[in-house]
Amino acid sequence: MKRILLFSLSVMISGILLAGGIVTNQNHSAMYTRMLARDATLGIDAVFYNPAGLTLLPNNGFYLSVNNQSLFQTRTVKTNYYNLSYNTDRSVSPYYEYTGEIQAPLFPGIYAAYVMDNWAFSVGFNPIGGGGGGTYETGLPSFEYSISDLVPALAEMGATAYSMDAYFEGLAAYFGYQANVSYKFNDKLSVALGGRYVQAKEAYNGYIRDVSVIMGGVSTPASAIFSGLATQASDGATLATGAATDINNAISGGFIGGSDPLADPTAIGTLTAFGLYTPGMTNDQAVAAFTGLATELTGQAAVATGTANVLQDQEADYEKTAIGFTPIISVNFKPNDQWNFAFKYEHRTKLEFTNKTSKDFTVGFEPDGTPITMFPDGEKTRNDIPSMFMLGATFKPTDKLLLSTGIHYYFDKGADYGVKDESGEKIDNADAFEGNSYEFALGAEYQITDKLKGSAGYLRTKSNPKNVYQSDLSQTLPSNSLAGGFAYQVIPMLEVNLAAMYTHYNEGINDITHYFGGDPTMPKTIREKYKKPVLTFAVGLNFNFSAGK
Repeated sequence: MKRILLFSLSVMISGILLAGGIVTNQNHSAMYTRMLARDATLGIDAVFYNPAGLTLLPNNGFYLSVNNQSLFQTRTVKTNYYNLSYNTDRSVSPYYEYTGEIQAPLFPGIYAAYVMDNWAFSVGFNPIGGGGGGTYETGLPSFEYSISDLVPALAEMGATAYSMDAYFEGLAAYFGYQANVSYKFNDKLSVALGGRYVQAKEAYNGYIRDVSVIMGGVSTPASAIFSGLATQASDGATLATGAATDINNAISGGFIGGSDPLADPTAIGTLTAFGLYTPGMTNDQAVAAFTGLATELTGQAAVATGTANVLQDQEADYEKTAIGFTPIISVNFKPNDQWNFAFKYEHRTKLEFTNKTSKDFTVGFEPDGTPITMFPDGEKTRNDIPSMFMLGATFKPTDKLLLSTGIHYYFDKGADYGVKDESGEKIDNADAFEGNSYEFALGAEYQITDKLKGSAGYLRTKSNPKNVYQSDLSQTLPSNSLAGGFAYQVIPMLEVNLAAMYTHYNEGINDITHYFGGDPTMPKTIREKYKKPVLTFAVGLNFNFSAGK
């Protein structure tokens, strides 16, 4: 027997990702936020960007950097699904719009390093993935598609509109705890080995309430409508079973023959009403027709009862957690005072999440009546951080000007993001992406005075997902970022960094397949459009406790 699936929702959130790959963040210091190209840095944030370069810090001793970024994003999802027109005025635009506000007021990056002759030992902490929380005050299209189908499905009963109350919020944070050991072979070549312990958590809560259908100008709870339909179908099944039993008893008692034509006017009327009677139908054929009708109506009653249950008020409250480890290798090559080159490779971080669910959405039922829920307690899913490499270079054409560039390449197709197709079946990343994602960065820093530096940067991010990866709650889109800021040397041991960055994402267009009323024989193509600009402010304090030595 097949499962009864009544409607589905797709809820995933990836937090704010403005600089980096699909899962990996790269915005981890105020120096980065004002420059965008730190891959070959020889500053204290090299703990993350270029661990091998830490051996070239100016003096032996202890260095510390404390940074915070505040990020603000508005995500807009537009959909042209025509059934949603029952709930909005489409005279101006064919698209209905949903808006979510995502904020991360605290996005820290903390780094410490101790340099001792040819050695450097360092540790760091930052949100390597996620890092933001999002709120959708009216839910999302995926919450509403199936509910909007109620109006055309119940049109013969006089349905003209629907209403509902939906809310969703989510949080994603992947905290990284990194440690490195760096060694300088000579003044030109340094290497580093390191690792990052990742502690990941995603949490979601939301509700769908007060789902009603307007019939004859009166708002009626949708669950009550389907409960009534379930009662009608169940009563019909009982009637059909009784009719089949009566005819069988008459045949067994010898009152009528099985091959005799059906003569009972009540039975003929009932079968005619259901379109099952044909002139000359025998009593045996009538028994078979009533038995089949009883089976069909029993199934309809089960579906209607399940639908009524699903359309009642529901809440979800769950979190999922995972841990992983990332091996890191780094090489720095400084051929002269003008040029510096850096390479870093991070291995894939396997993250297997486990659900901890206190409340869950019911989305359907098994044939035996067992509920099918969206976030089953204890379920395990994957969302890896992919392996990646970074290449960076800096060039000082003058004593006051520093130019920098960097390339990041993410091996998305070799990771496991837990992607599922429209039927809910898991698919490999290789089938979810046209190619791997990458970034290209340019930056410049100028020494304005002895104490003040100004900088600016540009970053281009390009990902290559197929439609199956994109959804109304989680999308990866190409982007362009512009940034700028200042660094001020307050005293020899303290530098203050202030920066701002704006990230513009290309509008995403995604055509999805929605099955009307959950019926796989009635696919509908829906176009969704996505926008999600981000504004970032950053402040950082760099301490050099070796200054003056």
